[in-house]
Amino acid sequence: MAICRHKNKSERYAGRLALTIFAVLSVDAPHRRWLRCRRGPVAVRHPIGGFAFGADGAEFLEEVASGGKVLALRLLPGVDVLEQRWAAASEIFADSGLDVVGVECTDGDAARTKAVVDDYLQREGRIDGVWMDAGATAVAAVEAFQDAGAPIPPFVGEDQQDFLRTWVAEGMTAIAPTYPTFQWRTPVIAALRVLAGEPVPREWVLPQPEVTGADVADFIRDDMPPLHYAMCGCESMPGYPGPWK
Repeated sequence: MAICRHKNKSERYAGRLALTIFAVLSVDAPHRRWLRCRRGPVAVRHPIGGFAFGADGAEFLEEVASGGKVLALRLLPGVDVLEQRWAAASEIFADSGLDVVGVECTDGDAARTKAVVDDYLQREGRIDGVWMDAGATAVAAVEAFQDAGAPIPPFVGEDQQDFLRTWVAEGMTAIAPTYPTFQWRTPVIAALRVLAGEPVPREWVLPQPEVTGADVADFIRDDMPPLHYAMCGCESMPGYPGPWK
């Protein structure tokens, strides 16, 4: 998020400030990270980024599935944040001793995800870990192991409710890196602070926590939809949980 502030040229509104707010969906790339206006201060909002997401999952599998076979399930190619996640993970896998037996894009389709997992189980005999760059079809992947009568290996999912519930119900070994959706409200918070004359950080780095086996139960919301993100940061917002259901 960048805020550029300058004096409005209209005589009618002389002395007032006109605010222009830019919501930047991904500012991990260096050339997008520092934005500039012709005049006035700039504040940049960004999470740690896709690299952290990918690295968290890969390091987890390196620890819990040492030397095993890993299947990497990707959502789509060419999406910047997803490419960053895979770039970080592949770098770690290369030096980990893990055997990445396949890297497949599933287009977010549950049936395709199940078919891919089944194919690799038949081809490899076993899968010791599953890394995913997005968790929308994580439950479908888990179900593929169950349908095949194979043990559910350590999983890298995401913080959607359906995966968290399955994780606990099945006693899985898993981790859920996050890309918190609360980052999208931050430009609005920043704008309100500017209007109120309050300071805004020049570089506003948002937290990017992970859900682990130690705290997964704390993030389960049984009354929320399957794909509701646990890290929405919306629990204290007016009207919650109604509009989110």
